[in-house]
Amino acid sequence: MSTSAEALVSEVTPRESWEILSTDPAAVLVDVRTRPEWGFVGGPDLSELEKDVIRLEWMSWPEMTPNPAFARALLDQMPGLPSRILFICRSGARSMQAAHAVAETLTAEGQAIECINVAEGFEGDLNQLAHRGGLNGWKARGLSWRQS
Repeated sequence: MSTSAEALVSEVTPRESWEILSTDPAAVLVDVRTRPEWGFVGGPDLSELEKDVIRLEWMSWPEMTPNPAFARALLDQMPGLPSRILFICRSGARSMQAAHAVAETLTAEGQAIECINVAEGFEGDLNQLAHRGGLNGWKARGLSWRQS
């Protein structure tokens, strides 16, 4: 069995992530996008599951360099250790990077918590008109979301 972070990060569709969050009371969702994205675009709404989305920037606007303290900051703000940590961003790329960073930290600490990337992200891929939010992703799949 591999103990690398690669083996500890899996990927699910937005609908599969909703199912995990619905059925596993100890699973959490971490939105790793930037503050402007949360404010202007909106984000997943887990209120019907009686859960809150954890919002923590993996990269901060406008520099967009990874936050070296991300994994520790995330783990420190959790009240307990979750069973699974799901990560979401705009399209699934940044959240995969963040999931790997957390998986590496957990592995180094001897923790076996599954890190899961939400494929397609919140807004999904660009459509033929170069717009996001209609082709795939959390919003386009009809999952609960809101704007602030």
